[in-house]
Amino acid sequence: MKKKSIYLMPGMAASPKIFELIKFPEQFDIYNLSWIPPFKNEKLSDYALRMSKKINVKKPILIGVSFGGLLVQEISKIIECEKLIIVSSIKSKSELPIHMKMANRTKVHNLLPLEWIKNIENLVLFVFGDLIKTKINLYEKYLSKRDPEYLKWAINAIVSWDQDYIIDSIIHIHGIRDNIFPIRFIQEPILKIKGSHAIILTQANWFNKNLFELISD
Repeated sequence: MKKKSIYLMPGMAASPKIFELIKFPEQFDIYNLSWIPPFKNEKLSDYALRMSKKINVKKPILIGVSFGGLLVQEISKIIECEKLIIVSSIKSKSELPIHMKMANRTKVHNLLPLEWIKNIENLVLFVFGDLIKTKINLYEKYLSKRDPEYLKWAINAIVSWDQDYIIDSIIHIHGIRDNIFPIRFIQEPILKIKGSHAIILTQANWFNKNLFELISD
């Protein structure tokens, strides 16, 4: 039997190492996607088109975390996918928290200096949520994309995402204490589990017990 293919997309600034604790069954071929440099003012849909060229199989299973969840949804509009799974992410612009919606309206995020997020502690907290400070150094290893221009592009792409509908059959896994995309703004369908924005790391045991069933269902 031909193996099914799973493509993994990490969150903003993160590397594929965030999936290192997930044990995928042998009947799947696993491929890691990594962030590529965006063009200046590149739309997320255009970026997704370029990223889709890295997928070389028909009807893959796409799994995206946080900002990577937005990207795999855009890719799914370009290529046919067998399954679409997002983790700690959002399914439409209506699920953005209020401060991100306000940032999009006012464009105030374009005026913010990136010095605050270039600091590794701030970047870890922005990407993974409210982790205790003793874990900062541990989570630093998962951050591989720290270029200021990429970070500026990524933040703008998130707050200005214009998707106004929920993709059919999407599987959305979300931590009930997520402080980047708070659960109170998230609509159905959603699979709620314990944990914060970093559940792909902190709740790896849950994924190892349940992900295969979700993929195979």
